[in-house]
Amino acid sequence: MTSWTRRRFLASSAAAALATGSVRSARGAAPPQSPGDRIRARPFPQGSVRLSPGPLLAAAEVNRRYLAGLDTDRLLHTFRLNAGLPTSAAPLGGWEAPENELRGHFTGHYLTACALVSAGTGDAALTASGRRTVEGLAACQAALGNGYLSAFPESFFDRLLAGERVWAPFYTLHKIMAGLLDQYTLCGNRQALEMARGMADWTCRWASKLDDAQMARVLDVEYGGMNDFLYELAAVTGEPSYRALAFRFDHDRIFVPLAEGRDELRGLHVNTQIPKVIGAARRWETTGDPRARAAASYFWTEVVSKRSYATGGTSNEEEWRTDPGRLASELGVYTQECCCTYNMLKLTGHLFGWTADPACAEYAERALFNGILGTQHPSDGAKLYYVPLGSGWWKYFGTPLADFWCCTGTGAESFAKLGELAYFRDDGGIWVNLFLASQLTWPAQGLVLTQDTRFPDEPATRLKLRLREPRRFALRLRVPGWAGMGEARINGRSTAAPVVSGYAVLERLWNDGDRVDWMVPFSLRAVAMPDDPTLAAVAWGPVVLAGRLGREGLTPATLRAGPTKPRTVPELDAPAVAAPELAATVAHPETSIRRADGAPIRFEAATKTGGVVELVPLNSIYDERYAVYWRFAGS
Repeated sequence: MTSWTRRRFLASSAAAALATGSVRSARGAAPPQSPGDRIRARPFPQGSVRLSPGPLLAAAEVNRRYLAGLDTDRLLHTFRLNAGLPTSAAPLGGWEAPENELRGHFTGHYLTACALVSAGTGDAALTASGRRTVEGLAACQAALGNGYLSAFPESFFDRLLAGERVWAPFYTLHKIMAGLLDQYTLCGNRQALEMARGMADWTCRWASKLDDAQMARVLDVEYGGMNDFLYELAAVTGEPSYRALAFRFDHDRIFVPLAEGRDELRGLHVNTQIPKVIGAARRWETTGDPRARAAASYFWTEVVSKRSYATGGTSNEEEWRTDPGRLASELGVYTQECCCTYNMLKLTGHLFGWTADPACAEYAERALFNGILGTQHPSDGAKLYYVPLGSGWWKYFGTPLADFWCCTGTGAESFAKLGELAYFRDDGGIWVNLFLASQLTWPAQGLVLTQDTRFPDEPATRLKLRLREPRRFALRLRVPGWAGMGEARINGRSTAAPVVSGYAVLERLWNDGDRVDWMVPFSLRAVAMPDDPTLAAVAWGPVVLAGRLGREGLTPATLRAGPTKPRTVPELDAPAVAAPELAATVAHPETSIRRADGAPIRFEAATKTGGVVELVPLNSIYDERYAVYWRFAGS
């Protein structure tokens, strides 16, 4: 047991003894009674929120078709090779190729994505695909005979222990185990749960042979969310050995300074750290360890406020290369790895559950509209690795069967749960965090809440309540920080709504058929870099705008990445093009950036040299060059 976990173990163990079930189990499953005080707002279970026609549903459907087009035998191919089982499937390419050391990781993501779509929409084909994949993996695990399950041999873990170079074997195991657990919690597949337990038991035996110093060396190699998974498995099964093992995967070197309020993140690989901190969040929820909460809360605040771009994304060349608040030098072709946005949204859900803090909902909106939407190609569901924020680059997509990067896997999950953070609940009512065309079903209250909106193409949303019988509860509508106070109307009549902790609260006895209109004023604003007030992005309400810079030099070959190389753009014969300086000032961008006729969100910005550049939502840009950050004439 490492130093921080040893210090906290006696304090944690009493709470852990009470926490024999999930405090906030995956996707909103029912919590146990004892640790309930730690959670203020609870998410609705996957499937309670259904997207309605609109851009989010269209993106989810592209992703569903992408998942449905994958051959499960090809996903199982390298697992069968490793288990000595016959296979005639054609190997996949990219990071799932037989020679790639991360092989098998995407199959875990696939299990999760299928489970999310199955639970969220009832899709029978993907339900069957998930079950068929679990059965194929079960045969591989049985052939190996000791609970181990992977597409690569156990010798990878010998190399890990010996300090030899190896590509993140626990990272890959985490994806597989998490996918199996999601197949259980979301689809009720008990075989998947037993397989996940077998893998966890193998990990327990492997780690039991390591002393603290050896385990500390293991934790210096990316291990995904092993602690997060093990805390969840302990909560689901009530097995204390999994919680004890989770303690060993809590990384002192990262958590101690965070718990003490120190940012020592410079130079670290970003997406290695975020899943660990999600594990710290689960430690707080399942054991009540206050230092785990302190670490997760400080980390989230520091990254969101000082290490994130206007889009909600973070990282450059996969690292935090600067001190906090120093971002002006970080714009390039490798900014904003998509995995990081996925994991920050995951952490955001935990923190909102603890606090119901509107800052969490504000970040969720920012990251969803600008960091997730637009990272999937609408033609075939291929995903991005990076969202370039340096001027004159373009989105460099993979191909559906020849990349399987880490961001391909997290992207497949992201587009399977686009409405996940839209609504939360407590005994007194509902928080409406995101303005999305969607339908929420709350059987316990006999409520179906329909949100009808074209947001952000329109600055309003309409909510209609269907109730079995009249009910009194609070409908809490987020007051966006970028908008100021909105206007609420109930059944067509303007209504005064007190603002409590960032939400307009409408509490009353609701009747079947009641309607609520919520209008929020949009405005144009510049979002300046914290360390350079003349360098800024332009936003319309929550949506970051990008300037269209043409397609010069772009060909089919330059628009798609090579199978194993998501970061080869500078090697292409299509260098970036410079963006013009804007005539506007940061304080008053509206003076020379004007709304254009036609499309719902389209602007024309005057440049300092007398030209004009068209601005549209970043999430609508594909297969062309663009700019997000601009030099302004003045502050």
